[in-house]
Amino acid sequence: MMKQFKFIAILFTSLTFSCTKSEGIGGRSSIKGKVIIDNINIIDGTIENTYDAQDVDVFIIYGNDNNNYNDDQSTSYDGSFEFNYLNKGYYEVFVYSDCQNCPKGQDSVIIQSITINESNTVNELDTIRIANYI
Repeated sequence: MMKQFKFIAILFTSLTFSCTKSEGIGGRSSIKGKVIIDNINIIDGTIENTYDAQDVDVFIIYGNDNNNYNDDQSTSYDGSFEFNYLNKGYYEVFVYSDCQNCPKGQDSVIIQSITINESNTVNELDTIRIANYI
């Protein structure tokens, strides 16, 4: 009888914790957005023109306990991207942008944070603008 009780307790505990979903894939929600490029005159800082960012890498971090990205996507011909099958939780989406004043030619990072509060939702980010100095 005691062995059966231990088995049931272990089974219940494992099922309880395995059903808890944290940030990441496995859900029914998505995050989508768009990236555009501003061509900026390096001399006077004016925006010369703006266009959809094609084939630009967009990265996502699941949760806020992590500095490494968990997944990436390339933007489509119109600058759009979408991360699908996400659980409820906190996410950071980021892209790299040219940086005029960064040391040693480093890029700057443009980050947007978003929290998915409900399942089966499409969550849209603000348009992400990246710089291209010309």
